[in-house]
Amino acid sequence: METLESLSDMLDTTGDIQSIVRTMKSLSAVSIRQYERAEAAMSAYEQTIDLGLAAMLGDRRARGLALPRTIGSPASGEALVVIGSDRGLCGRYNEIIARYAETRMSDRTAILAVIGARAAARLDASGHSVDRLFLQPGSVAGLRPLVHSVIVEIERWTRSRGVGDVRVVHNRREGRSRAAPVERQLLPIPESYLEGLVQDGWPGRGLPFFRADPERLLSWLVRQRLFVVLYRALAEALASEHATRLAAMQNAERNIEERREELNAAYRLKRQETITRELLDIVSGFEAVNAPDN
Repeated sequence: METLESLSDMLDTTGDIQSIVRTMKSLSAVSIRQYERAEAAMSAYEQTIDLGLAAMLGDRRARGLALPRTIGSPASGEALVVIGSDRGLCGRYNEIIARYAETRMSDRTAILAVIGARAAARLDASGHSVDRLFLQPGSVAGLRPLVHSVIVEIERWTRSRGVGDVRVVHNRREGRSRAAPVERQLLPIPESYLEGLVQDGWPGRGLPFFRADPERLLSWLVRQRLFVVLYRALAEALASEHATRLAAMQNAERNIEERREELNAAYRLKRQETITRELLDIVSGFEAVNAPDN
């Protein structure tokens, strides 16, 4: 049976939970903006890398050479990088990306790498063994070290594991909170993309030139483009995660408000019942004291 004390305790607990939810909402809203800014800033660097590739490819075309290979050696193995989440309270975010990743696997998938322990747990529970697990960064500052770690692993896969195809899947924010899974090709760089750079040509009047060794320059440009694509994918995924969490916290806050109203109503009713009962006890006692003796 509920008492005034128990109802008061539940109201205090509900208030504490509401405070936590509001704090998480604020953190998610701030994080969304930070990751979106990071992704937008990286797009400018991506344009610089594309210009470098365009200059090199234009030079190769002028010398009658074919488009270069952007993978060290011909190989048939595939590697799939899945970006999920380390933290919960984000709805079906990890379920969505885990199911999508399962549809993108094939018999050629030799390496399964996951960023985010919760997504890795879902894939493992579905019977897909995770070869490499990376933990998510806690802020924008942690994106760069994580991307470098993933690139080091990719280079190891291409050299020693016979991997020639590397793709990344992640959630992207659609609308205010919807997480939609997408796939990006990391290696090799699609020939259609390289051909497009050649067709677009150099944007200025003066033709570019370079003095570095073409193979070394190509390797550096490919690595930088790999960095850009992975960085933007991570930033988009984390913005989507926080947007999903923000929506979940907004729903939770509405439910808490409804629960608080119910508890307040029950508390007022119980308090009124208690006051009424105490008054009746006082009146009954008074009448008993003043009743004439028989």
